[in-house]
Amino acid sequence: MHYFTITRSVVFALLIINKAGGLIFNRTFAPGLQKLDSNDYLILAGTFHGIHAISRSINPAPPEPQTQPPATHPRRPITTGIESLESSHFRLTCYQTATGVKFLLFTSPEQPNTEVVVRRCYEIFGDFVMKNPFYNLEMPVRVEKFERALAGYLVRP
Repeated sequence: MHYFTITRSVVFALLIINKAGGLIFNRTFAPGLQKLDSNDYLILAGTFHGIHAISRSINPAPPEPQTQPPATHPRRPITTGIESLESSHFRLTCYQTATGVKFLLFTSPEQPNTEVVVRRCYEIFGDFVMKNPFYNLEMPVRVEKFERALAGYLVRP
């Protein structure tokens, strides 16, 4: 007789951090993560923003090609910083936009294609938040259509 455990792909939560490190959106979609109060979410966002910035600066840079003449002011190659963290109970996937906004997606470790999922969250953000004439940049997101579209995409029956 074969016994196997059924692992479920779950999206637990999404956090959006502005380019200054402030939390502008957080929503829990499924139980499974430890309950945090609003202050803990603010601390988490600020801490991750700082660690992400540090990881970008200590990330090993690829060697520069030898075919170019030496520049007077060499440019540092672009580094991405933390893209994902994984534990036995969850996976954190970070997507940083060109404007510096970070999308943090908390999923089960079994969740496939988390990079695709977090980028789709960014597209939904662009469609419902950035195109909203009443939204002020860098401010908390309070757009009901965005929350409904996000829940429709991330919450599976």
